[in-house]
Amino acid sequence: MKLIVISSSADIENEVQTVIQLFEAGLETFHIRKHRLSTRKMKNFIAAIPPHFHNRIVIHSHHKLARRFKLKGIHLTKSHKQKKWSTWLTIKLVKLRNPGIILTTSYSTIGQILATKQDHEYDYVFLSPIFDNFNSKFQGGFTEHSLRSALQKSALQIVARGGVDIGTVDKANDIGFAGLAFYTSIWRSKNPLEEFNKIVEKFQDLKIPIQ
Repeated sequence: MKLIVISSSADIENEVQTVIQLFEAGLETFHIRKHRLSTRKMKNFIAAIPPHFHNRIVIHSHHKLARRFKLKGIHLTKSHKQKKWSTWLTIKLVKLRNPGIILTTSYSTIGQILATKQDHEYDYVFLSPIFDNFNSKFQGGFTEHSLRSALQKSALQIVARGGVDIGTVDKANDIGFAGLAFYTSIWRSKNPLEEFNKIVEKFQDLKIPIQ
């Protein structure tokens, strides 16, 4: 199961250092979701992270930076998908420099998941919001039955996002999600690294292989 951490959209004190610590602790995929950053500031953010960790980074904006840095992937938002020509061109240019780069996107309904062709180029997709932050119950109109059915019917690698924390790992794994994207539980923690390590321990206790 994929264990993904998404950056805070806001500025976090000592954020880059925390991200480096997460990588050193074993984090394999980090999504930088900071749409308010300028291209220059995004470039500086990535450059502050040691190059040997760049192949674990997926960016949600300023995709052309994936030509400058050898990143893991680029994430397409709804806006990117609406700009079909410019997005297609950017992806083609990026892939000339980094043929192995992955593509990801986000969905908010099961209908969108089922409408996506099985041979689509996305390596995995986020589906959200799945859980309620306060009680780990489902939200966004999802039910356990509808999620199980969709995950079985779709050939997409579907990652749960929204309300994901250490308490939802077992349930998400049982339903059949390909991964979990952690956001609030990491960045609202007083010690993000400690929280991440607890999540890793939870995966290990449940004997869930981490990708």
